[in-house]
Amino acid sequence: MPNDLTRAYIDRLWNMSVSDIPEHVIDEAKKCLLDYIACAYAGSSRVYEKLLTGGDLILRNKGEVYPVGINKKLPLQSAAFINGLSSHLLELDDGHRIGIIHTGSAIISALLPVIQLMDNISGERFIKSVVIGYEAGISLAASIQPDHRNMGFHGSGTCGCIGASVALAYLLKVDKEKWNSVISAAATSSAGLLAMMDGGSGLKPYNTGQAAAAAINAVLVGSGDFNGPDDILGNKRGFIATHSKVLKEEYLTEGFAGKYAIELIYRKPYAACRHCHPSIEAALSLRNECSIGSIKEIIVETYNLAVTGHDHSEINGISSAKMSIPYSISAALVLGYGTTAAYSEENVSRKDILDLARKVQVVESEELSKKVPDERSARVTIVTDNDRLTRFIRHPKGEPENPITGEELDAKFMDLMKSAGIDDNKSRRILGYINKIEKSYGDFIGELQSV
Repeated sequence: MPNDLTRAYIDRLWNMSVSDIPEHVIDEAKKCLLDYIACAYAGSSRVYEKLLTGGDLILRNKGEVYPVGINKKLPLQSAAFINGLSSHLLELDDGHRIGIIHTGSAIISALLPVIQLMDNISGERFIKSVVIGYEAGISLAASIQPDHRNMGFHGSGTCGCIGASVALAYLLKVDKEKWNSVISAAATSSAGLLAMMDGGSGLKPYNTGQAAAAAINAVLVGSGDFNGPDDILGNKRGFIATHSKVLKEEYLTEGFAGKYAIELIYRKPYAACRHCHPSIEAALSLRNECSIGSIKEIIVETYNLAVTGHDHSEINGISSAKMSIPYSISAALVLGYGTTAAYSEENVSRKDILDLARKVQVVESEELSKKVPDERSARVTIVTDNDRLTRFIRHPKGEPENPITGEELDAKFMDLMKSAGIDDNKSRRILGYINKIEKSYGDFIGELQSV
């Protein structure tokens, strides 16, 4: 281990930040931004309604920046927090298989309010900050997973906060010597418990919201005259020692075998936890081969991380349904889709779907567990009156090995924007501005502010 693990991490990220980023990597960052905007818009109205049912003190505060999709100026940190809630609410945001982290929901959520206050930042620098932030958050997460998850931490909140702080440090041109303090402040701010998924809890998006807001505070303090400790990542009381039992140091110091982390993310076609996706895809592919009424049992063999916390068949609301393989499979078989509509209040209460979910058994396959993280797969067997139908999904749609096409991503964007009540013309303008963000940066910001 280097004498200073944090310094090695900073050196790699800094060297990346002062180097040219290949065009195909920039294109991936634009796709991430497009996917994020759609998820945030689609989630924003639901988030706003939920916040208004309780104390709305934060929403009454006047500020200078707009959260995505909400026609109200809020303070900087409040806007970032709400962005983080909105973008992760529907479980359609991007993520990384090895890092077990949702990336944009923390990183881009923090960047968008800040750029509204800046008039000396280019589209090139903004989109590059996305690349740097993804690299920082994902490589840190990959170095401590799956132990981090097994200890109960939600990497999207913990490592996402640190990734967002690095993205902001680059965006705001913070001196390299200050990055240690920025990362230190983010590390002590980072939080997120997977318990937020349990018992029908709807607080999972809180983790990404607080990560985005805390990252802004971390840059505020870290770029000032506040010194951080030596080696906050490798310190015996530091981030890694307290958040994992194992360290895969090469991800921190070397990255991903010559690829940028952002090249290796997945994008989601189904509105459920990613661990449910191979099972959903298998069920959809089998749907036309069986009659729902003839199904006696459904057996899902999958990897261990997908079993724990995702095998429940008793559903307590939308959040519970999105985390459930039994519900997700049953909804796919009954409805024929796994989009946001499959997880509506109406559908999560449907007796035929819930009855079928109780026939689903989710078990670990040691064979499939051994292939994680290279594969996160599932084998689904439907037992009917007269047959056994089996389908194996190695890489569900959206993985780097089976990517969503540009056309499919555009269609997802337009569909989610429509669900948010956004006019098609506005949606197409935003799509066009993102694709040419280097030249259309000001127009992009203007559209965000003209809710």
